[in-house]
Amino acid sequence: MKKRIHKKPPRRLKSKKKSYQKIITILTTIVVTIFLASIIGAYLFVDKKEIVVDIQQEKNTILQQNKKLITFEEKTKALEIEYAKNTDNNTYIEKKEPKKQQQRFHFEEPDYGEVGDIQHQQIQQPKIDTKEEPTKTVEEQNTTTIPSQEQKVYKPKLAIIIDDVTTKTQVNKILNIGYIVNMSFLPPTEGHPNSAKIAKQLDNYMIHLPLQASSFQYEEEKTLYITDNIVTIENRIKELQNFYPKATFINNHTGSKFTANQIAMDKLFKVLKRYNYTFVDSRTTAKSVAAESANKYGVRMLSRNIFLDNNKNKLYIQGQLKKAIKTAKKFGTAIAIGHPYGITLQTLKDSKYLLEGLDLVYINQL
Repeated sequence: MKKRIHKKPPRRLKSKKKSYQKIITILTTIVVTIFLASIIGAYLFVDKKEIVVDIQQEKNTILQQNKKLITFEEKTKALEIEYAKNTDNNTYIEKKEPKKQQQRFHFEEPDYGEVGDIQHQQIQQPKIDTKEEPTKTVEEQNTTTIPSQEQKVYKPKLAIIIDDVTTKTQVNKILNIGYIVNMSFLPPTEGHPNSAKIAKQLDNYMIHLPLQASSFQYEEEKTLYITDNIVTIENRIKELQNFYPKATFINNHTGSKFTANQIAMDKLFKVLKRYNYTFVDSRTTAKSVAAESANKYGVRMLSRNIFLDNNKNKLYIQGQLKKAIKTAKKFGTAIAIGHPYGITLQTLKDSKYLLEGLDLVYINQL
């Protein structure tokens, strides 16, 4: 019998088998790697998401804290813009010339006194009998006659109001200016909780009533809106009366939208009449209808003439003060409004010499 000869398998089949095994190994490795990567990625994503959430929460907490600590000047930047855009410092509610029957004003500076100058009458000296008294000594010639009460000179009155007062530091700086300056206090809020307590230590102060503005970022709590009904308005005024029992004058904080709305102002003035308040229109808009509502309901009303510190610059503030002085000397009275910025209070203190010949008065003296 012939022996069977076992032939060896061709090398080609063996190599194919090995290549298949390598491919399977590579694929398995890739699948395992992707699986592990997905698990790790999912873990990291969740962890990262939690970290992002934590960071966002921390940011929100910091923002809330910073919001409470925003300085006064930052809060009123938008207010300055509103005042600058909506006011006209050369517009007055009442531009009536003094009546002939009324006492006219005498001013020392002739360039300011073109409206109110008194025509001084020379005091007649008694006739001299030349026979009895042919000559007079120098001392006799220099003798003057004391003016009578009818010739009394009246000084023009200027009321300077500092709005947005909330702290004891501001009050102390205002009292240190060296002459009468009216303080108008914002109602207490979480940001300035002690404003009413501080005001009660004073004899003269005003209420700075927040009213709706056309556009204002830092709105005060419980700002009155044009959509508020008369009950809401009355409750707010009643609350402010409890906070500020000595105050009889109210002026508006912002309010460019509210004071231009006749229906809203009518509701407000009905309430002001009921609680016997005098309204001082800050005139944050030239479209204010406060005068119409005041006449309709018989509420006494005054109006701001000059804003002092739309620009926080000493020369600008002093220039605005000079305008207020000129207005007071022309019309007999004037109202100027500023804010408790350091530069404003310091400029007022440094400008005392400009106010000679004027009566600096509380608002209730106008």
